Amino acid sequence: MSDSLVFMMGQFEATFPTDRQYARNHMWARQQDPAYRFGFSAYAVRLLQDVYFLDWIVDPGTPLQPRQEIGSIESKKAEASLYAPIAGRLSAFNPELLDDPSAINVDTYGIGWLFEIQSPIPDLPEGDAMSGLMSAQQYIAYLDEVWVATQRTIKGQLA
Repeated sequence: MSDSLVFMMGQFEATFPTDRQYARNHMWARQQDPAYRFGFSAYAVRLLQDVYFLDWIVDPGTPLQPRQEIGSIESKKAEASLYAPIAGRLSAFNPELLDDPSAINVDTYGIGWLFEIQSPIPDLPEGDAMSGLMSAQQYIAYLDEVWVATQRTIKGQLA
């Protein structure tokens, strides 16, 4: 793996490769011309634990706005809606995850990617489309801010 930064979640390490960007909804983004590929960060995977179900409510080709609901996830620890981290056009879902999303648990930064979004959409400037993404350093600073509240929410799960 490329250079990575580490955030300590109690006694557990969450690593974040520096060759990608991160969103506040705990997804990573990596440019795969002409699209951005997204997956869950190690932080999200650690909190979710074993992911076993994904359901998408949009189809490839759908134009998306930031924070638009695109699907849902179920895991050992949570059920949650999934939201688009940026504006753009949904170009693909990871076909490997459609029947078996367990790759998310095994290789979140590789074969466990979720979807691709082509960005920007023609009438939205790229800066506006990508404004929700942070560097690995910025993401760790964000995690530092939210970690205390997160620990209260999941008290006892990371012992």
